[in-house]
Amino acid sequence: MSIFNVLSMIGGLALFLYGMHLMGEGLSKASGGKLESILEKLTSNPVKAVLLGAGVTAVIQSSSATTVMVVGFVNSGIMRLSQAVGIIMGANIGTTATSWILSLTGIEGDNLFVNLLKPSSFSPVLAIIGVVCIMFVKKQKVQDIGKILVGFAILMTGMDAMSSAVEPLADVPQFTQILTMFSNPVLGMLAGLVLTAIIQSSSASVGILQALCSTGSLGFATVIPIIMGQNIGTCVTALISAVGANKNAKRAALVHLYFNIIGTIVFMILFYSINALFPFSFMEESATQVGIAVVHSTFNIFATLLLLPFGNGLVKLACLTIRDNSNDALDNPADEFSLLDERFLDKPSLAMEHCMQVTNNMAELSKRCLFTAIGLFRDYSDTQSEAVSTMEERVDRYEDMLGTYLMKLSGKDLSAKDSENLSLMLHTIGNFERISDHACNLCDAAKEMAEKNMAFSEKATQELHIFTEAVKEIVNTSFSAFKKEDVELAGTVEPLEEVIDDLNMELKTRHIRRLREGKCTIDLGFVHSDITTNYERIADHCSNIAVCLIQVKQEGFDTHEYLGTIKREDNEQFKKQYAVFEEKYRLP
Repeated sequence: MSIFNVLSMIGGLALFLYGMHLMGEGLSKASGGKLESILEKLTSNPVKAVLLGAGVTAVIQSSSATTVMVVGFVNSGIMRLSQAVGIIMGANIGTTATSWILSLTGIEGDNLFVNLLKPSSFSPVLAIIGVVCIMFVKKQKVQDIGKILVGFAILMTGMDAMSSAVEPLADVPQFTQILTMFSNPVLGMLAGLVLTAIIQSSSASVGILQALCSTGSLGFATVIPIIMGQNIGTCVTALISAVGANKNAKRAALVHLYFNIIGTIVFMILFYSINALFPFSFMEESATQVGIAVVHSTFNIFATLLLLPFGNGLVKLACLTIRDNSNDALDNPADEFSLLDERFLDKPSLAMEHCMQVTNNMAELSKRCLFTAIGLFRDYSDTQSEAVSTMEERVDRYEDMLGTYLMKLSGKDLSAKDSENLSLMLHTIGNFERISDHACNLCDAAKEMAEKNMAFSEKATQELHIFTEAVKEIVNTSFSAFKKEDVELAGTVEPLEEVIDDLNMELKTRHIRRLREGKCTIDLGFVHSDITTNYERIADHCSNIAVCLIQVKQEGFDTHEYLGTIKREDNEQFKKQYAVFEEKYRLP
């Protein structure tokens, strides 16, 4: 075997790994995050969990990716440890789909239909279709499908390159001697474990094993222990991912490890015991690609059937390994930002869904902060005042955490819709935070009125009540439009904002008149001005949120042009909506 064969082998492996990555990425993006969302909404039924784990892993082509997601879900409190067990078992079954796809390269025969099934026959066609989809079609979904097709073609090209590169090894006696050494079950398992731990993909290491089959030097006696070791080696990725996670997430990674270790030990004992009593004739035969796929699937299905009834036992074993402390609250993480887990950044669609969820939580908190502050004018209490301050601090933290996480996410390969949502969130979280700041300003005004025992006149109170109701409506409307991504609802915000601007001017004019007439004090005048100014600025931020939503959906950010367009005299829709709000909030 020459240096060029070695280079071909390494190059083939590189293509194989990249093809697998590209295909999995395309499949994940084409699903629009639905696969990951399905995992999140898992029921506690263990059989469904296994099927779900197998299905998702077969699609994204990586049991490591699935288990890392599960570790993240458990760490975030989305999934209980007991729910994770079935998913992890299913992931091991799902990862065998790759070996079955790769076994197609070993199909032989002169029949036209049989030859069409060979990847070498249809991969070039898929590559051409995929490249056309990526280069000449602008629609994101079609481009994702193109990535899937190109990824599959590259994967198969890499597999063929590896197979061709190792063929000369069939004539090298030393190579055969090394493989014979791996017939020892313990050494074979160690070899498979180390190889998979380095590559961090059992699918890829099984693919390498299938490529080596082309030499004809691999017998089933050698292959079986290596496959067992490969299944243990794939746990390394999840174990690395669990570093720095909470205790339950670490336990989820250990469940994956224990499942494979216990399954391997039981399978090996049973298999070699039966083989000692009733020798299997195929053990000395040369392994085929299909044979490797059969062994890989048989082991994982056997291990799942064996250990699924004892899922709670695996959880207890993991809990014994990583014990609780008296002050741990493991299954109910208090951290409200746990969804912003960096483990999810490798699955941008899932990370984006989590960001939207956290942003909606931020919006709700900001609104609650504001409405609590407004309520203080009617019934002031120090407890509620402190609650407003606490909520405002939490909203500030939301902005910091979300902003940092979104900037990290912006560097990932995002779909068009995810890019839209990222822009929307980056442009709106500041407005949510500013609204909570204005809530604190209103809280200070209410506190001053309570401490100085001040009260507005009946007329001023009535006017402020109307203004307050208008502000509450614009907040509810803009926040609801953001949460539902409802552009039509967002379009009703600007007319109401104009009415609020007019109300602000009118209330100030009327209050100045009362001051001149001696019906109001200077101190009350300052407080009144603070309230109306904060109300008007809150409405401005609500307008920013609504306009940003509309502009993102229309793929543009020229806010001034948009506002100028909707406020033109010939915009009948705007005029009608403005008239409705003007009548609704008309001052007496």
